Amino acid sequence: MQVKKVLTYAGIAFVVFYLYTQPSAAAAAVRGVFDSVNTGATQLATFFTQVLR
Repeated sequence: MQVKKVLTYAGIAFVVFYLYTQPSAAAAAVRGVFDSVNTGATQLATFFTQVLR
């Protein structure tokens, strides 16, 4: 249990450090994730539209 807590805090500290030292790179990474999710949702919607026709 202690290891999980330490790893969680270390991960949070890394994210905060990364956001503080590389804000534009962090923003680009988040934008990339949201673009990927958006593309996947669009493709899934297209698939179901074609199936239900």
